Order: sequence, then C-alpha cells, then structure tokens
Amino acid sequence: MNKEKVMLSAEALRKIDREVAKYPAEQKQSAVMSALIIAQDEKGWISTETMDEVAGYLGMPPVAVYEVATFYSMYNLHPTGKYKLTLCTCLPCGLQGALEAADHLRNRLGIDFNETTSDGRFTLKEGECMGACAMAPVLLVNNKKMHDYMSKEKLDQLIEGLK
Repeated sequence: MNKEKVMLSAEALRKIDREVAKYPAEQKQSAVMSALIIAQDEKGWISTETMDEVAGYLGMPPVAVYEVATFYSMYNLHPTGKYKLTLCTCLPCGLQGALEAADHLRNRLGIDFNETTSDGRFTLKEGECMGACAMAPVLLVNNKKMHDYMSKEKLDQLIEGLK
C-alpha cells in the first residue's frame, strides 16, 4: 500500500463480515466478489490500494484479488462518471437493436465506449451478455439496475431522468 491508507469504513467492513459469515471460516476468501462490490460502492471505484486492503482483510494474496477484479467487467478499476451505463452489444442484442442504441448513446452523450462526459456525469461501457437477450437492447446502470427494450426514446428518457 502507498503512504495513504485506503481504510474502508467500519460500515463497509461490517457488510463484508456479513458476506464472510456465509462461508465456512476457512474459506472466507469466497466473499471476495462481494467485498469488492462493497468497497466499490463506498469508494466509487477500486484502486490497487483498495484491492490490497480487501486482500489483507480476507487473508488472501493481493494477486488473487487483482485476478477477480480484472476479470469481471462490473468492477471499476478507474474512476467513472456518476452513472456508468453498460450496454450489451453481444450478437443477440446487436441483432435486436443494441448497435443502433450504442450509436444513439454515443451521439447523445458525445463520448465513445470507455469514456466519461466532461461534466463527469456519464461513463459509457460496452458489456458482455447480461442474460436478457429476449429483452434487447439491455442497459445496466451502475451495475445495479437493468433497463430493457431500450429504444431511442427510452434511452433519451433515461438520460434525462439521470441528469
């Protein structure tokens, strides 16, 4: 860790403890995915220092935490906008309008995938399958709320509602 301590709050550590309690004592590292989400919810993104703190708290090598955090797209390894919009562009969604939705979002927000608007409000991400192919195009807001059947009109309404 660098000179600054990341220090997750006592509340975040309590939440992690609740997740750890779901597993046998000798397997508390099984809570790593939940612990990273809790840390991200508190910090907004997951820095190397935060991953190191999670690793120490769960008693696991930092590299094991890095492997999890870098494998899954739900973890923000860099600061993002207030609203991270993740649009599924896999083939089934792409064939049902997701590619047009992506073009609309890029034009509307003035950014491309993996970019953040200048006001810091929106980050646009391209996502992998979200398991909702029949309801495409689908969009996930801040990894928490899924929106389906996202027409241009619904996309515009969503963006206006988040402003």
